[in-house]
Parts: sequence; structure tokens; C-alpha cells
Amino acid sequence: MSWYISASRSRLATALAAVAAVSLMLSGCSSYDAISPREARDDARPKAQVVKTARVDCAKARCIALTFDAGPSEDTPRLLDTLQREKVPATFFLLGKNHVRAHPDVVRRMAREGHEIANHTWTHKRLTDLDADGIREELSRTQDAIEAITGRRPTLMRPPQGRTDDKVAEVSRDLGLAQILWSATAKDYSTTDSALIERRVLDQADRDGIILLHDIYAGTVPAVPGIIEKLKKRGYTLVTVPQLLAPGHAEPGKVYKP
Repeated sequence: MSWYISASRSRLATALAAVAAVSLMLSGCSSYDAISPREARDDARPKAQVVKTARVDCAKARCIALTFDAGPSEDTPRLLDTLQREKVPATFFLLGKNHVRAHPDVVRRMAREGHEIANHTWTHKRLTDLDADGIREELSRTQDAIEAITGRRPTLMRPPQGRTDDKVAEVSRDLGLAQILWSATAKDYSTTDSALIERRVLDQADRDGIILLHDIYAGTVPAVPGIIEKLKKRGYTLVTVPQLLAPGHAEPGKVYKP
């Protein structure tokens, strides 16, 4: 079983690297209207009310969100140890097949420790290449798998490669899922150099940013302690995506991007 999981992980990593190398930063993807975290907060009614469950007011604090795609993997528990030690919540966009199913205890731990669990499809197919039924299957199967483990259906999703269109938005809306993109990526699919991953993140870090990393690549998890340490030294408060938007709420179907 462990050999199967490792082999599957290796194949997935290779596939992700190939597609990401083509256009991870959204070049050539369909047009869309994106809402920034600040706009989400400003549009909330009443504007002055901060959600009581939020641990920080990102209208005042210098907030940034760490997000991790395509897990969980065998390295994720080590990442969770770091986040727990540093008291940092993160948002995990999980893959269903060979990931959520293979690591249910890790998914339960994420939920137990207060991280936001989100949807990254079942098999990482590019959603803009599918018809509506195919999009629905990719998202619904992961929704069902996560709910079976945690008792809660995700409200956020990230389309593979960040590629979205009106068809993806319509299905996402039907499933109660908002789309979350990003402002910073370390391109950790392209290197195992943890110092380089750290430097790339820090070079792109900015207030209200959403950082894209992957907990399936060898260089990423070792880079996280340094990323957290230096972001804190710069005065950032690390939050989940819902905390970044509060008192606004991510609305199903809509696209959020700093």
C-alpha cells in the first residue's frame, strides 16, 4: 500500500509539474472578474462589524494567507507540526483521489487543529476543458470525500492551474463553492531548493496576499518554518482565507484574488 501511495504521489507530482510549467500563473486563461480581499471586506454589511469568530481584523492588521494545494501527502503531518508550533492557521486545497482517501487521519487532524479545508478537485483535471457534468463530478466527489471524513462540506475551491470560466463558475455556485486564486507562488513544482522557495515567497509577499504552495514537493515543507518566521518579523499576521475576507464571506461561484 505504501508503495502504491508513493508511486501515485510521484506520478501526480510529475503531472502537476508539467501542467504548471505551461501556465501556473494564469497566462492565457479565460477572463473573469475577481474580487480582492479588501473589496470583500469593504462590501460586507455592516462594514464596521467584524465577525466574532475571526481572530483578527484584517482591515487593520497586516494579513497574509498561506495556502497549500494538491495534498495531503506523507509530508503533510510534518507541515502540520510546524503550523501547530507556530500557531499559524492555513488553508488546504485537497485532492480527492489518492490523497484525501489515502490520508483520512491527516484530513481529520487538519480539521481538528483549525485549518480551513477546501476543494482542489478529484484528479486535478483542468476544469475549463470539461463539460458541466465533468466539472461537477470533479468537485462533487471531493466534496463528498471530505464531508465523509470531517462532517463538513468545503465552501472554497481552487481550480487546477487557476483556470476558470463562466461554466466553472456556474457549477461552483450550484455546489456552494467560491473560487480562490492567489497572488504569490514559489513555483515549488520546479525546484527542491527550500531556500529558493522561501526567497520567492518573501519577494512576492504583500498585505492581503494569498500564497500558493504545495505540500507534495520535497523542498516545500522544509521551507515553511523560515517563511513563517520572516513573515512574522515583517509584521504579518498569518490567517486562513475566510479570516482574510472577514467580515465578508466568499460567495459561491465568485472568484477571489488579491
